[in-house]
This record gives sequence, structure tokens and C-alpha cells, in this order.
Amino acid sequence: MSSDLPALLGDLITVNHRLARVAAHAADGRESPAVWRTLSVLRQLGPIRLGEIAARSRISQPTATKLVTHLVERGWAARLADPLDARVTSTVITPAGDAALSAWRSELAEALLPMFDGLADAELTTIRNAVDILRDRLDGSEVPAERVPVVASAASAASPAAGTPAGARA
Repeated sequence: MSSDLPALLGDLITVNHRLARVAAHAADGRESPAVWRTLSVLRQLGPIRLGEIAARSRISQPTATKLVTHLVERGWAARLADPLDARVTSTVITPAGDAALSAWRSELAEALLPMFDGLADAELTTIRNAVDILRDRLDGSEVPAERVPVVASAASAASPAAGTPAGARA
């Protein structure tokens, strides 16, 4: 391992956070960053329990409960009953939530375009390669602590506004 790798990874994290803040500010979004973080977690991991959402989104469990309620009310998530334990539910992103997340990411990218306009082909290739390396290193690194078997029913999985729950996607 290169001796400068820890410093480089620290810089990568710092620059990534700054890039996300600049993009979110420029896009002037109305939703909390926790909404987008949670939808991203649901898209990546599929149906997961509330405690796992809280842990992955780095929020308290009561806050996760409020957040999931908000997402369900917006039609962006649905609660699914656990067929083995009636006390347990999991949350899954809906097609509407998936579309909202994709639209938000497009808004962020559009907001950043002026900052990156005029990059040389070699610079674009460098960014593309860096993204590929990061994706390869991160894919599979986050899995739910425990997979919950879920069975969607018409009553518990989705309201007409919510649509049919979407499966996990990267």
C-alpha cells in the first residue's frame, strides 16, 4: 500500500462531500438530504428494516420512522410485511421513488455542468476511470445486516399512489 493512500482517500472523501454540497446548493432542492440518502440506500439494498435504514442513513430510529412515513406519503417508498413475523416490516423504494431519485441526480449533474464545462477529453477519461474504480471497490461492500424475507400484498406493499415496489438496483 502506498504511504500516501490514507491522505489521498481522506482528500477524496472531503472533495466528494464538497462536490455534493455544491451540487445540492446549486440545484436548490426542497427535500432533505436524508430523503435522497435513504432512497439511495433503498435502491441499492432493496427491502430493509427500519433499524437498518437508520444505520445506513446515519439518523436515529425515531427520525427514520418519520422519514419513512414521509417517503410512503409521497409514494416514494412502501412498507412490506414480513411473512414470518407480523411485528416486522421492511421498506422498499417504489417506481415513483426511483424516478424521483433519478430526477434529483440529474438535477445535481445539471447544476454541476457549468463548473465542468470545457474539460479536455483526457480529463473526462480520468474522471470516468476514477468513477469506475470507486464503483468497482464499493460494489458489494454494503449489504444489509440481515436480509428480511418479504411478501408484498396489495394492502401492505403499495397504495395506488405508491405504485408497485421496485426491486434492489445499483
